[in-house]
Amino acid sequence: MENSATEDSATEHDASQNDGSEHDGSEKAASTNAASTNAASTNAASTNENDAAEKGQPAPDRSRIRRRVLIAAVAGCAVLGGVLALLPWGTPGTREAAPPAPGAQALTAVTTGVPAALPDLAVLIDEREAHLRTHPKDAHSWAVLGAAYVEQGRRTAEPVNYPKAEKALRTSLKVRARNAEALDGMAALANARRDFRAALTWGEAALQVNRKRWTTYPQLIDAYTGLGEYKAAKRTLDRLLRLRSGPAVQARAAAVYRDRGNREDAAAALSDAAAAAEAPAERAAYLERAGQLAWERGDLEVALRHFQEAVRLDPDQRAALAGQGRTLAGLGRTTEALNAYRVALAKQPRPEYALELGELYESLGLGQAARVQYDLLRERAAQAAAGGVDEELVLGLFEADHGDAQSAVRRLRTEWRRQPAIAVADALGWALHRAGEDKAALKYARIATDKARGGGVRSALYVYHRGMIERELELAGPARRHLQEALRINPQFSPTRVPLAEAALTALGEPSVQDVPEMDAKPRQG
Repeated sequence: MENSATEDSATEHDASQNDGSEHDGSEKAASTNAASTNAASTNAASTNENDAAEKGQPAPDRSRIRRRVLIAAVAGCAVLGGVLALLPWGTPGTREAAPPAPGAQALTAVTTGVPAALPDLAVLIDEREAHLRTHPKDAHSWAVLGAAYVEQGRRTAEPVNYPKAEKALRTSLKVRARNAEALDGMAALANARRDFRAALTWGEAALQVNRKRWTTYPQLIDAYTGLGEYKAAKRTLDRLLRLRSGPAVQARAAAVYRDRGNREDAAAALSDAAAAAEAPAERAAYLERAGQLAWERGDLEVALRHFQEAVRLDPDQRAALAGQGRTLAGLGRTTEALNAYRVALAKQPRPEYALELGELYESLGLGQAARVQYDLLRERAAQAAAGGVDEELVLGLFEADHGDAQSAVRRLRTEWRRQPAIAVADALGWALHRAGEDKAALKYARIATDKARGGGVRSALYVYHRGMIERELELAGPARRHLQEALRINPQFSPTRVPLAEAALTALGEPSVQDVPEMDAKPRQG
């Protein structure tokens, strides 16, 4: 028995030494002391028995000795447990930190230009408003409040947030004029309102204060893109990449790659950004953009997975819900598509979502339901205009297909003069076609689709528009090629336009030997 007790004590001592790699030196000492206590109790019992035998006295009761040994062992374990309970677990510096408070999370997001969760934004706005009631000269807090309102307006599509944002940001600039934080916020506000020239002005002003402030460069990239200055956008991205890395920068690079027609690079950058993002709302935003890229290239199953994961991570990710509606419609899952669009519109009533849902209803022969969505589109566009948002692009697209084509041409000509981006070129070309001005229309359709002219985006819709214009001009060869290309890029790019493209191809028939494959073939003279 004595040997067995001693071996148990030694084993316990060895185990405490082996566990030392997981605990600090104090835990080792505590384990050793407890083991020593158990061993000493056992040795004492053995000594008593031996002394009694040597003196010829009867040996003590062995059961009583065992009870004493057990009591001593329990006492040692209790001491060890108490010591371990008081000691910090894990190696120094590896204890998991408590997550930041919602307001702090939103503050980090809005000051670094990444998406923020809507509940966190609401907390941050409440905190800053309460703080500013007693500290009205805090320029930093005014700038943070303005940036939070911009993000809230962008996430909810509620333009009432934008005048609040502008008031807060201008107050920040009034308190401290050379204030890059507020100038950044004004650039973000202008981009959210689709006033890209103003965004460029504010962004350049922010750089004059601090050229190494990396959060200014994404605003400039958006401004240059909205103005159709794609080379300037690429140069600005190159400067940003020299200053900063990380998920937000990778996501911004992906947008530039996509606009230049480099879809594989864009997809890789977004995948890296989503993998590296820590906050669920930020990761969800990058997954939504990845889903949109997959949709554009016709990979519907991949797109749907990205959109669903984005909504799982952030239930307020309404752009991903609209993406689900778009993708489910392409997959023929119409009832699910309608439900997804309805939920997206309930929480983020963007005019373009109403247009998409209306066209889906129209493809199903539900004209009255489609008209309800078109009325909603007009209503939301008017509300957006009251908040300073330019919705002329979506209104022009709507009027061209479902309203007054001449009105669409007027709107989009004005928009083209203000900010001649690829999306505006495509919409103006299509409006001119719908108004019967096909020769003028082809000029803008070529700008939107020819990479040499700036149209690097591989869009099935843009190529479809060009093919239909060429068909009307009796350019059979180019029309056939572009309509076929549209269906190759994304065979389900639109519930209303895909059947029209297929019917047009059937009418064009097979190519003849006279068809010359020149992208810039001139229209026949009438």
